[in-house]
Amino acid sequence: MRLQDQVAIITGVSHTGQVGLALASGFAREGAKLAISSRSSERVRARAEELRAEGAQVIGVTANLTSEEGVNTLVEQTVSHYGRIDILVNLAGGLTKYGPSHELTLADWEAELNNNLRSTFLCSRAVWPVMQKQGGGTILNFSTAGGVMGASANMLAYNCAKAGVDALTRTLAKEGKSVGIRVNSLGPGLIVTQSNLEAMKPSKQEVQNKWVSKEQIIEAAIFLVSPAGDGVTGALLAVQGRGV
Repeated sequence: MRLQDQVAIITGVSHTGQVGLALASGFAREGAKLAISSRSSERVRARAEELRAEGAQVIGVTANLTSEEGVNTLVEQTVSHYGRIDILVNLAGGLTKYGPSHELTLADWEAELNNNLRSTFLCSRAVWPVMQKQGGGTILNFSTAGGVMGASANMLAYNCAKAGVDALTRTLAKEGKSVGIRVNSLGPGLIVTQSNLEAMKPSKQEVQNKWVSKEQIIEAAIFLVSPAGDGVTGALLAVQGRGV
């Protein structure tokens, strides 16, 4: 097993059929012990029960990761339960504000940056002393496949947040080299999830050629956080469809 006895925090595990639960399930199959989080106590409890039914070792923590209090609760409960943190996957966030930039309100702007960039910063900062004390660890952030150069229209706040995640990844990777902490970013294209399929209604051919499966995301993530990726830090790994 590629993640045997590794303790992994995965944020943003909320809905069935989404990437968070798929990642958690994939990590568990590789032997990881899990701490998952969501703002919704009902949802995180349900996802933890689903994972336990598959044989996973998992705790579910209700936490608002845009607040220091919420992040500290997640980290403290993980350390209290498992004694260490080997992996942090910053998945919480996502695109919620879509439309012309001049119609973006200040509240919309702040919400998108908080959910995607602020949460990534707070979680990374909180696990850093734990990983440093134990002699190392790995952080995996989620960005976008094209990075800044591939930014699409009508997604200003989200694009800026992900550009910040890329800068955070590169900076922390440099700081982590001296203490054994690797930091990388995974940039997926359109992922085959229930919500994406319902919202975009792609053709079967588009899905086959241009979309990314959850399994492809799982494999890329495991590579970056497992011993196989020990020589990789500060990288943005784009995972796109075969036809891109």
